[in-house]
Amino acid sequence: MQSVDFFTPIVDDPYDFGQIAASNSLSDIYAVGATPILALNIVCFPIKEMDKVILRDILKGGADKLAEAGVLIIGGHSVEDPEIKYGVAVTGVVHPEKFITNKGAKVGDMLILTKPIGTGILSTALKGKLLDEKTQKLLVQTMTELNKTACQVMLEVGVNGCTDITGFGLLGHALEMAKGSKVNIKIYKDKVPLLPRVLEFASMGIVPAGGRRNANYCSKDVDRGNADAITMDILSDPQTSGGLLISVPPHKASLLLDQLKSRGVFSASIIGEVIEEGRGKIILV
Repeated sequence: MQSVDFFTPIVDDPYDFGQIAASNSLSDIYAVGATPILALNIVCFPIKEMDKVILRDILKGGADKLAEAGVLIIGGHSVEDPEIKYGVAVTGVVHPEKFITNKGAKVGDMLILTKPIGTGILSTALKGKLLDEKTQKLLVQTMTELNKTACQVMLEVGVNGCTDITGFGLLGHALEMAKGSKVNIKIYKDKVPLLPRVLEFASMGIVPAGGRRNANYCSKDVDRGNADAITMDILSDPQTSGGLLISVPPHKASLLLDQLKSRGVFSASIIGEVIEEGRGKIILV
């Protein structure tokens, strides 16, 4: 299993940015139940215009997070570029019979989300210098948290499907699961965990443009019920290093949730269920 991801800075601190980018790059590996083992750095940097200390700190942040994951950096590639970019190409291993996809959700499954959402909205507020220090710290903590433990727990319990929540937002990735599995999914919109102040900023219209594009793309396949525009903005918010959305048989849902919480994945929540076979749609209730 191989995956690659990189992007421009979303926080000011170079070390934090490195950690976030590495965590984000590892998520695709964890989402399929694989163990990451090797990594290649990808970095773009204006070496003639900016202090090399910034580059050093970005790479140190990435290296420390990869070490936490037990991953060996075996090289990489750098390009002189006026805009900073950083990410990682990751190789992971998984037994073919334990490979988990986003196409395995089954009727009756419960859906568990392992991290709160709202990183896109809070990152937008951060760029506008509207975020207080406490919320900023929690935002960084959320984005640097590995999905390693969540992956280990779902392998131990046994699940039917999984996807990581990233750029397409909760609705977009849930819809991918629904279409891939040929099922219809119900999401309890009030049960979805949110980061602090997300509702406040969304109510002020401080949302990333990508979220609106996500909402428009999903609109024909989402029955929004009585969900208002603010709720749709939040559920469509593009995430950076988001959590796992896990589809688990109903008789295992409580065990999975309890195991996640007992091992430090405190925000894990049941946010929906697979209700029927179908062409793939999302129903908000």
